[in-house]
Parts: sequence; C-alpha cells; structure tokens
Amino acid sequence: MARFRSSPAGRAALLVLAAAASSACGKDTTGPVALTFTAVRNGGAHSCGLTTTGAVYCWGLNSDGQLGDGSTVNRTTPVAVAGTLKFSTLAAGYYHTCGVTTGGAAYCWGLNNYGQLGDGSTVNSTTPVLVSGGLQFAAVTSRNNHTCGLTTAGAAWCWGLNGNGQLGDSSQTSSATPVPVAGGHTFTILTAGYYHTCGVAAGGTAYCWGLGTSGQLGNFSFSNVNTPGAVAGGIRFTAINAGFDHTCALSGSTAYCWGYNDFGQLGNGSTTDTAGPAHVGGAITFTSVSAGVGHSCGVSAETAAFCWGYDFTGQLGNGTFVTSPTPATVVGRLAFTQIAAGGGHTCAVTTDGSVYCWGLNSHGQLGDGSTTISNVPVRVSGP
Repeated sequence: MARFRSSPAGRAALLVLAAAASSACGKDTTGPVALTFTAVRNGGAHSCGLTTTGAVYCWGLNSDGQLGDGSTVNRTTPVAVAGTLKFSTLAAGYYHTCGVTTGGAAYCWGLNNYGQLGDGSTVNSTTPVLVSGGLQFAAVTSRNNHTCGLTTAGAAWCWGLNGNGQLGDSSQTSSATPVPVAGGHTFTILTAGYYHTCGVAAGGTAYCWGLGTSGQLGNFSFSNVNTPGAVAGGIRFTAINAGFDHTCALSGSTAYCWGYNDFGQLGNGSTTDTAGPAHVGGAITFTSVSAGVGHSCGVSAETAAFCWGYDFTGQLGNGTFVTSPTPATVVGRLAFTQIAAGGGHTCAVTTDGSVYCWGLNSHGQLGDGSTTISNVPVRVSGP
C-alpha cells in the first residue's frame, strides 16, 4: 500500500540543488591564511567551520545570507562570519546557519521565512542575530527550515517551520521564537533533520518527533507525531544525527540507521525502508556518524571515513559515482575526527584541523576555490 513520503520531487531537488554553476562566486585577492578547524557543518549548498579561536568561516551558496558575511555573494573559499562573536558550537540549516557563543547565547543568520532564525521575525539576515528568549544554550542544531537548541540544563527548545510537528510542542504551528519541546525530557544530544527532530535523553533512550512517513522516527510506524516518542528496540544510544528522511545513530561504536532507504542510505546492504533501527553493515567501529539527504557517513575508530547511499554527485568520496548500500571507504588515507553529510556534498575535519570536502560543488561548497565537482576529498582553501 502506497504511503505519503516527504516529497520525492523535493528530495530530488535537494539532491541536485543548484546543479547549475553559481552566477557569482566571490574570491579574496589576498594570500591564503591557515585555519585550524574543530568542527564542520554542511547545509544544502554551503558549509561552515568552527576554528580553534571560536571564529566561524563559511563558504558556498550565499543566496540568503547563510554565510553570515554581510553579503549575498557566493564564496568558493572560506569567509569570516561578520562581527566579533566567539562560538563554541555550530549548526547549518539548508539556507541558514546558527551557533552558540562561548557565553551560551544562540545566534542565527540567513533565510528566515519560517522564523528559523528565532529572533521573533521572518526577515532574512546576512549577519548573526540573537535568538530571542534569553536562554542559555549548550548546542544548536538545524538541517532545513527549523532550528532546535539544547539548554545547559538539558531542555530542548525549537523554532521555525512546524508543519509536521518537528518543533515537538504538541502543535503544528510554526514559531519565530523558541518553544519548549513537550515531555519534560532531559536530553544530552539533540539533532534536527529536514522535517523531523531527534534527541538522546539521559540514560541513552532516543526520542524522535515530526514527519514519520518514511519511518525516520524509528518507532516502527510510518506516522507523524508532534511530541517526542521513543525509538523502538530498547537500544541505548550515545550519538544521533537526523537527515532528510532517515536517521543514523551510534550505540557505543555500533552504527544504526532507520527510515527511507531508496539509495541504500541506511547502510544495511538493502534498499528497503525500515521504521526501526537497522545495523549498518561492515563490522566497522564508529566514533561519529552523519545523515545527509540521500547518503550517510561515519568516522571509524581508526580515523578512516566511510560513506554509503546516493553517489551521483560524488558525495561518497570513493572516487566513483556509484551508489552503495554498504559503507565505502573515502579515498586518500586521510585521518578524520568528524564528518558532515550535506545535500549533495560531504565535509570532514582531519586530525590536524584541516577540512576536506567532496561531492557537488556548483556554488563553491567544497571550498577549494573552484566550482568543479569532485568524487575524492579536496582540501578547503584558506580565506
């Protein structure tokens, strides 16, 4: 029996977002400056990195100010986010970006059509604006048109688009300011997908809410829920990451994924959807995992990167354009600490603080100074 999914046309559009070359890619004329990154986050066609000094640099598509440099000019190499704020964590939505400062305040910039910047308006901003409410955050998370924040006390708050209950406040009403997630759970991890949200509570139980028509909530159903519901199976999770219409998580060093599986993005060797946790194949011990639009990636205990799922734009990084339903090794023998799967591209941080990206590059989202697609890792240039 057919069931409604998040729009296949929308998914296809996300997978090939901006396949045409960008019309204006700004490039600084000064020499490159070495940057040392601690984290990288990918939006739809932009990427942002957090440096060891707390500065944020972004590159790629800038149609709505998601790079935060005060302009809407695309950048093929990193550009500093405007202002003097120092950040401790970072999140990238499809067309917006957010971060938490070292003082615990959340700021966002970019597209704001659903209030995903959280400043009480629906006005776009090309520079960081303060999220309303005076909450003290430990982290923020975003993937599409909603944003969520985890407070220092472990409470979850969300804002932005809520058409599928992804804000978790028992409603389907969008909000331009933070609203508390129902249920009173104390979370240690929070992750926003494209139309759903998940978190790991103290004790390791995972909860998800929002769009569930592809099984991405992991509760053995294909229905939406607008409050947190436990992921089935009784597994205790240590990490979780929500993608377009699938979710991946770690239990210790073991990776599980669930939801839509048309390209093998669950990594279990099949293309069959599952509404509960499915073990990622390959007997790999993972330290991190990331779910994108049609692909997923992880870093192993040996610092190798693996990706699986959709590969038509080279986002698996294995030197081919061949979709894989099981983890494929990212080529180059680079040593990684963290990885981020985006719309049609992937980025990862190496042990020496460099960032490498691969996949779709129509707007400079690989950060190497070009708009040339690459199915192998290329190093992000200095600004």
